[in-house]
Amino acid sequence: MFISNDIKYIGVNDHKIDLFEGQFDVPNGMAYNSYAIIDDKIAIMDSVDRNFKDEWLANIKATLGDRKPDFLVVQHMEPDHSANIMSFVNEYPDARIVASKKAFTMMEQFFGTQFEDKQIVVADGDTLSLGTHTLTFFTAPMVHWPEVIVSYDDVDKVLFSADGFGKFGALDVEEDWACEARRYYFGIVGKYGMQVQLLLKKASALDIEKICPLHGPVLSENLSYYIGLYDTWSSYKAEEEGIMIAYTSIYGNTKKAVMLLADKLRENSDVKIVLNDLARVDMHEAVEDAFRYSKIVFATTTYNADIFPFMREFITNLVERNFSNKMVAFIENGSWAPLANKVMKEMLSKQKNLTIADTSVTIKSALKDDSIEAINKLCDELCGKEVETGGESTVKYTCDVCGWVYDEEKGSPENGIAPGTKFEDLPEDFVCPLCKVPMENFSKAE
Repeated sequence: MFISNDIKYIGVNDHKIDLFEGQFDVPNGMAYNSYAIIDDKIAIMDSVDRNFKDEWLANIKATLGDRKPDFLVVQHMEPDHSANIMSFVNEYPDARIVASKKAFTMMEQFFGTQFEDKQIVVADGDTLSLGTHTLTFFTAPMVHWPEVIVSYDDVDKVLFSADGFGKFGALDVEEDWACEARRYYFGIVGKYGMQVQLLLKKASALDIEKICPLHGPVLSENLSYYIGLYDTWSSYKAEEEGIMIAYTSIYGNTKKAVMLLADKLRENSDVKIVLNDLARVDMHEAVEDAFRYSKIVFATTTYNADIFPFMREFITNLVERNFSNKMVAFIENGSWAPLANKVMKEMLSKQKNLTIADTSVTIKSALKDDSIEAINKLCDELCGKEVETGGESTVKYTCDVCGWVYDEEKGSPENGIAPGTKFEDLPEDFVCPLCKVPMENFSKAE
């Protein structure tokens, strides 16, 4: 891999790994990137995962020949990039270590020493002259650890971007950049959009011709495309117009509702429709899609007076990553006390700039005329059509003990309550038909 006459690639590919960070599926492996800047003095940019110590040290020797490095620049202390610091020190005891103050604190935690006799502590705007080349350092806290720095070479106009602009996948595998970079970003960095925005602001003042990340390929053409995507992702904007439906289904009835909605959306809209069965897809692929598209429908069953576990995990992932700036809609299924829509809305209640569809769909066990009509209305709303609301919206009250729902519009004919009966007009001796608690144990649903 050619970077420049003075900057050489000395990283490694890992095809033995199955889960990156113990959770992300990486079918095409991972690249742990390291670089050597060869000038009057030599700087090694980061190390690699511990399993590749010998290969990495051999790469350094093969690249430098009889010369020895003067500096090891540590931009990020996550072990896939820092595990071989001690191995480097043992091999090159005269070299000095360049890192942020927080990084040296972490070295004490990992290695039992801060390498005081070798320290060069750098902060925002500090420089390191190698001869012709000068490195300028910029702090990038929480992208995605607090000690991170990035480095800019003023001669070859290269930004060494740490984990920024990284992706899953080894370098000896050809694959689309955006898909795996998006999954990598939202899985690992996604919570820290504000911090990424601050780093992009610093980078905008630099004349950058190449980006050298710690994972994934060196980026050298159409940099505005990659930087533009990072700006979109880190500002939590939709990358493209589309409707993503995330669902779980136990016996297939919720899935039927989802498929009906998807078919109607395709009939009435030209935007992309994406379905994710949360029990069967890679959860992180589903999270990626949720941030990618402009609208999302959550469809799940009431389960143990809560929601189905895969949906809870999915929404938790979104909340942890500052899910925002979307239109969202809800479909619930429940055979006796549908609560899923209420739970999902509560989980998302603190997220910013979510437009919630007026139409929520409730299925009682299986699709009926009323739930099919609601799906038709939801389709129209998602497609931007005017939807008849039918006047004042229905009011519901939920039993605080068991979750049974009283809907004023539907009443409770099986318990002698006619449709349209307001909650305050219920008989004084009315009790929850499931758990038999009195009316004072009910709360008005939002």
